[in-house]
Amino acid sequence: ITLLLTPPQSTALKSIKSLAPLLDRVLVQRIKAETKTASGIFLPESSVKELNEAKVLAVGPGGLDKDGKRVVPEVKAGDRVLIPSYGGSPVKVGDEEYSLFRDYE
Repeated sequence: ITLLLTPPQSTALKSIKSLAPLLDRVLVQRIKAETKTASGIFLPESSVKELNEAKVLAVGPGGLDKDGKRVVPEVKAGDRVLIPSYGGSPVKVGDEEYSLFRDYE
């Protein structure tokens, strides 16, 4: 398991703030594509593509290299990053969806 639940521990998460990634994991939320054009026309869901851009919500302390030294992650909370179309571990809290990636992904 790559997440640490902060007290009080619960089987049902009520807030994403209670998640703390471990090691080199990065918790992100995919940025949603605009559903309305600049001129005010609403786009149908079928024409709106999923973006590969995400906002970093939390970052673990970093993984260990082969010598046992900590490798500090290259991103920090609040950064906007490009993520792969597939991969990562999905995390759902309430109606919101998040993804957990390794720092090098």
